[in-house]
Amino acid sequence: MSLGSLNQGDADRYGESNKMLGIAEHVIPLGSQTFSKSHTQFPVPFSPLFLDRGKGNKVWDVDENEYIDLISGLLSISLGYCDEDVDKAISDQLKKGISFSLANSLEIELAETLTALNPCAEMVRFGKNGTDATSAGVRLARAFTGREKIIVLGYHGWQDWYIGATTRNLGVPDKVCDLTHKIPFNDQQALVNIIQKLKGEVAAVVMEPVSSILPDLGYLEFVREVTRENNILLIFDEIVTGFRIDLGGAQKYYNVTPDLAAFGKGMGNGMPISAIVGRADIMSLMRDVFYSGTFGGEALSIAASIATIKKMQTCNVIEHMWGIGDKLASITNQIIDGFGIQDYISLTGLPPWKCFVFKDYKNVQKEAIKTRFMIENLKQGLLISTSHNISYSHNEVDVDRIAQVYTHTFEKISLELKNGTLLDNLETSLVFPVFQVRQ
Repeated sequence: MSLGSLNQGDADRYGESNKMLGIAEHVIPLGSQTFSKSHTQFPVPFSPLFLDRGKGNKVWDVDENEYIDLISGLLSISLGYCDEDVDKAISDQLKKGISFSLANSLEIELAETLTALNPCAEMVRFGKNGTDATSAGVRLARAFTGREKIIVLGYHGWQDWYIGATTRNLGVPDKVCDLTHKIPFNDQQALVNIIQKLKGEVAAVVMEPVSSILPDLGYLEFVREVTRENNILLIFDEIVTGFRIDLGGAQKYYNVTPDLAAFGKGMGNGMPISAIVGRADIMSLMRDVFYSGTFGGEALSIAASIATIKKMQTCNVIEHMWGIGDKLASITNQIIDGFGIQDYISLTGLPPWKCFVFKDYKNVQKEAIKTRFMIENLKQGLLISTSHNISYSHNEVDVDRIAQVYTHTFEKISLELKNGTLLDNLETSLVFPVFQVRQ
């Protein structure tokens, strides 16, 4: 297929996806279960919207287009699609049963694994989504401290306690919204000020220890000290960083131990599982704090997580993700610099999860540059939103192919910005984020 400007043929490439979207929207709001996977986050009609299957780091859409996948199931695919070891663990457990009438010994095995790996983990409870784990942490913190206010730094899920503090707070009571306070990351004074303002009312600080924004030197240590001095629990949201930055999470990588931590995503290589872990004196309150669900001990996901972590331990998975992520980032920066667009497109974050930052160019919005970036990459078989979500299945051959794709994409963006034609050639609505998450 031609790598020239957009035309109807480009849209036809995704004909079945666009057809399915029309059908899906009649029965599924947004046509998807997840905002980040919905048509609002992709350049319709020049994008796949429904995937059919995956293997390793490759996926195929319903139109049979093949892609290198750099979204990786929103970072949940840590090893690769259909990993043989994980699939075998699931298949073996499937023969024994999925959800039982009583607890299962696999729950003990995974809990012991997490307590051995994670600095703050003395006890463990499981969930299905990251939101389960972060929300459990907040409820525990309120029970333990007898306070209600929460300070947040990052993205922490869809439950009322967090989403009420964002622009996506439709349906959340005002009184609930007032209990959560957002502050900027890396701003020490902002933390001090809000704690002083809410003196004696704050139960917990919930934060992503690292995201697209890296912590300043000494910042995490400062947060740990201030929370401890004010008898506030520190909760690390490690839904993304856990089993990606380090087997013991970002807390081990940065050597800063919180009171509680939430894990999820990559710990099950795509299976639905999360965990809230932490100090025994806090976690033991779950004997009375109501955190209970039929599928908390669902055995397929727990078996998958055990197999995933074992493979990470034996195959140096984390080191591989760091190495491939670093090589891809280095080559990407060289290409961006070569076309002189480094002031408008850049990478930030740690190698296993590098995020693109787009900035306005004269009269061209950053969202327009991002949209063109997505379209051109998709045309060449690269499924990406705005980050390098590295998995164990990505390799140097993929890096070379992605470099070829980026060479074309960034050259086109550079030329269109210089010629003033990017907006005229776009032929689709701009892709805006669901809401501003990190600041």
